[in-house]
Amino acid sequence: MASNEHTLLNHYNITTLYPTAWPAEKDDSDASEDEQPASKTRGPNHSRTKSRYSALIRSGSDRRSLVPGSEKTGDGVENLVQKDEPDPLGSPDSVVRILRQKGLPVEEDQRLRNRFLLSSTTFSPTLYLSQVHADASTQTLLRGLESLSKSIDQKSASLKVLVESNFERFVRAKTTIDNVYAEMRNQGAGLPVVERPRTHSRITSKGSAHFRNSSAQGPFSPKGADKPLPSDKKKHALVKESEYGVQGIKAPLIEVAVKAEEIWGPALGGRAREMTLKSAMTSIEQCSGIFEVGHALSSCIKHKDYEGLVEGYRKARQYTEEARVTASQASSSRTPLTDPQVYQIVITARMWSAVETQINDFKREIWKRLSDVENPLLTSGQNTVDDPMSLIGVLLELGVDDNPIWIWLMTRYDHLKTKITASFERARVEIEILRRRLANADPPPSRSAIAHLKGPGDSHGHKKTQNLDTPPAMEFWDLIHGSVANLLSTSGGLLGEVIAFWDKAQGFIEGRIQKSLPIGPEGQSQKHFHLSSDGVIALQNGFAELVGMLRDDVFAFFAEPPIEDVSMLYSPLPPTPSTPKSAVFAPFAHQDSRFKFDAGNPPPASPKRGEAWEDFAFWPPYANALSGIHYLEKILNLVGGAAMELAGLRLLSSTSDVQDRLRTLINGTRERCVSAVAAAWIRDAEMFHLMETFARSNERKELTKVPGYFLAYQTAVLSGLQRLAYITDVTSKAGLSSLVTPPAPTILKLIRGDFTKSIYVLLSDMIRDAQRPPPPQATDGASSLSGLTLGDGHNNEDTEIQSIRLLLTMSNIRHLQSSLPSTLIPHLESSFSLKISEESKTIRDVLTQIEAKLFKSYTHPTAEKLSSLIYNGITSPHWVPTTDRPTELRPYVYEALLMLVYVHTEITTTTPHLLAPIICHLFDAIVGAFLAGFRARKERYTLAALMQATLDVEFAASIMTQYTSDMASELQSQVYQELDQRTDNSARTRLQNELPEMRAILKRLREGTRGEFACFRKVRNKG
Repeated sequence: MASNEHTLLNHYNITTLYPTAWPAEKDDSDASEDEQPASKTRGPNHSRTKSRYSALIRSGSDRRSLVPGSEKTGDGVENLVQKDEPDPLGSPDSVVRILRQKGLPVEEDQRLRNRFLLSSTTFSPTLYLSQVHADASTQTLLRGLESLSKSIDQKSASLKVLVESNFERFVRAKTTIDNVYAEMRNQGAGLPVVERPRTHSRITSKGSAHFRNSSAQGPFSPKGADKPLPSDKKKHALVKESEYGVQGIKAPLIEVAVKAEEIWGPALGGRAREMTLKSAMTSIEQCSGIFEVGHALSSCIKHKDYEGLVEGYRKARQYTEEARVTASQASSSRTPLTDPQVYQIVITARMWSAVETQINDFKREIWKRLSDVENPLLTSGQNTVDDPMSLIGVLLELGVDDNPIWIWLMTRYDHLKTKITASFERARVEIEILRRRLANADPPPSRSAIAHLKGPGDSHGHKKTQNLDTPPAMEFWDLIHGSVANLLSTSGGLLGEVIAFWDKAQGFIEGRIQKSLPIGPEGQSQKHFHLSSDGVIALQNGFAELVGMLRDDVFAFFAEPPIEDVSMLYSPLPPTPSTPKSAVFAPFAHQDSRFKFDAGNPPPASPKRGEAWEDFAFWPPYANALSGIHYLEKILNLVGGAAMELAGLRLLSSTSDVQDRLRTLINGTRERCVSAVAAAWIRDAEMFHLMETFARSNERKELTKVPGYFLAYQTAVLSGLQRLAYITDVTSKAGLSSLVTPPAPTILKLIRGDFTKSIYVLLSDMIRDAQRPPPPQATDGASSLSGLTLGDGHNNEDTEIQSIRLLLTMSNIRHLQSSLPSTLIPHLESSFSLKISEESKTIRDVLTQIEAKLFKSYTHPTAEKLSSLIYNGITSPHWVPTTDRPTELRPYVYEALLMLVYVHTEITTTTPHLLAPIICHLFDAIVGAFLAGFRARKERYTLAALMQATLDVEFAASIMTQYTSDMASELQSQVYQELDQRTDNSARTRLQNELPEMRAILKRLREGTRGEFACFRKVRNKG
């Protein structure tokens, strides 16, 4: 199908089988060729018939090619060379199409295209095979040879048929030439020319057809025959002076010969080309392996098939050696080389030149990749072609002058050294930029801050990392942890790269790795296997230097205050050959918007407010201790793990100086981390009073939520500090006990001091919150008894009543009195192996004093009101009964007892466990008020007054029997003694007689107030 399409395109001289317009060149060529003869014959002789030499005229003037698909040259003359032709070797595509696919400009460059076309005299078999059939196999070329042989046989048969079919024309041409020759010879011999009328003779026709320089005045024209010029006769005479008659036609003949050669030369020279192609195909068959070497090497380089590349290079060296041996033997024996040998030597030389060029380019690329390998850890565990060992093996296999092992080791050392410095400085500046922004921003809202402090006591979400602190603080901690991990992580960090580098270096030093490396051609690469003693020392010192850089950078970051210069962020390092990526490495190669700012307007320095975190470059402003413990524990584990890895290396384990520096790194970093957490610990304790809303605890209704939050927070902080101080996750591993020493006494002193201080801060804030004055619209104490909630007391209004806040605070203090000595203090002592007996005693004394102070604050106002009420009632002039036998109580007794009822209700709905001591204390105040009132009366008591006093005192005592203390009993005895001293014997005697009646009255009064004072009755257990 493809052959038919190609035949049609060449026959009609078109470029596509589906043209959209008539080709313009067809109009120009066909019209001019058809019309030109007509225009030239117009005139007097226009009606003259064509002569019998018209066939010659046609062949001489009409130069249109008979070969389909032929093309014109630059001067407009056509030739037998086609614009395109089928592949001589039988490929389905045409020659020009194949070359166009390979990117050669064959359509624009005619000379280049002719070198690939078999119909051209400039056809080059070597160039044709190297370009059109560069990828052809031996079998393909053999099939092409068979197809070419068949094509040649067909063309030879066609040429034979052409000659046989035009034999008469050849004979007529020969006869015409003989006649012309005889006529010209006779004319030039001086014979008279007989004038006769000529219409259109053969000579005239021949002369007008072949001699371009002839005109209407020529000797062969009708007019010129009448007046022949002697010079013309001599010019065409067959004499020596006129070169035997060819002087006038020499130039046209040369032109005709050139055109004949151009037209018939390719057809007549097919046999020679056939022999040339056969010879080329024979050489190709014999040297097929040589031709395939270059393409095989290119394919191996393209697909990174290093094994195939080495094998191909070995074959190329083998072919080259064979050619060298052949030439050497011929030279030594002085025998000439045969044509196949010469051809083999030539193509081998060309092949070796191309192979050397490819191999040298490949070596340069491998050297570049070997120098630019950034992290061989990524592929060291895999069999990949980009692994440094693979690249080194390829260079050694191919043979190089420089030592690839040493160059790679030095390149890695320089790369790691630059990377450590750039990564640390970049990370330090980014951390400082973020720290300044947090410091210059507003502090987080109190609601947000206290929400994170509740985390340890919140059973719903305290284990979530994102709940530890505010998002800006967590972002800062993530940056800190990522930066330290980038330096000290053994998997993906710089320390891991340094250790991997030393593992490789040690393998080369000991010769273990060289055992698996190739020795190169003829063992030339073995000289690179041995590292000199100076080189070994340089590698050891370089590794120690890299480790020291990592240690010093990390220690400086934690031990030193925040840096002042942040210009590095907008002054990047210029690119250099050794640092092609401008010394910016992962994870700092990003362009984070957080660290983009105008160089002329850098972030302002951190303000100095006297905060503790201003001295720590690694602590985010306003962060709490919980998030600090969480992240610093991870960071200390990284530091300790890195120290353990380094201490386990044989090179460093025997050096005491390195061990001391690692120990200083761990202990110094630990001390700074504990100090930062302790400072945040005190600040967090100051925030706990903000969460005190006097909302009841879900577990214990008599408490607020603050004690539970505080105890859980304190426990979490103590546990975290214990992990920081002892680095428990790392010390549990063997081999690190010598590096991690027990925490210094200064650290333990700091922890125990801040522990006590945090408790004092909380207690002082609790007292202040409980005693703060209520809002103007709220009232306190017993003056707002009508506003009390008699249910569970969980409404929002009762928290504004100062008496309720005092009750809840007293309950919280009493809870802390029992919890601190039983749980928190033992936890501290067991975690840090210390005793805080003195601090514990001080804490208990302080709690007792605070409870007494709060108790007095709550009971004193009510006790004063009760005392005043009773005292004023007794000392009132209307207190003495008007009857001889009183049967009712005085109103002040009811009022006092009702006041106790309200107090009882307030306590039972708030803190029931405080009811007994408070009511007992208030009843003591009532009895004391009785005593004070009776003592205040100056007159002596009559029987009626004595009976009234007895009824008042006994009724109150009978109602408050459950809450009568020893002091109340003692005061009640003193009341009776005071009454007895202020009466006479007669009254005493009569009082004894009235006692049964008085008991009846008291019983009646108690029955009558059973409902009002039922809360004071002792609850009997059923059953």
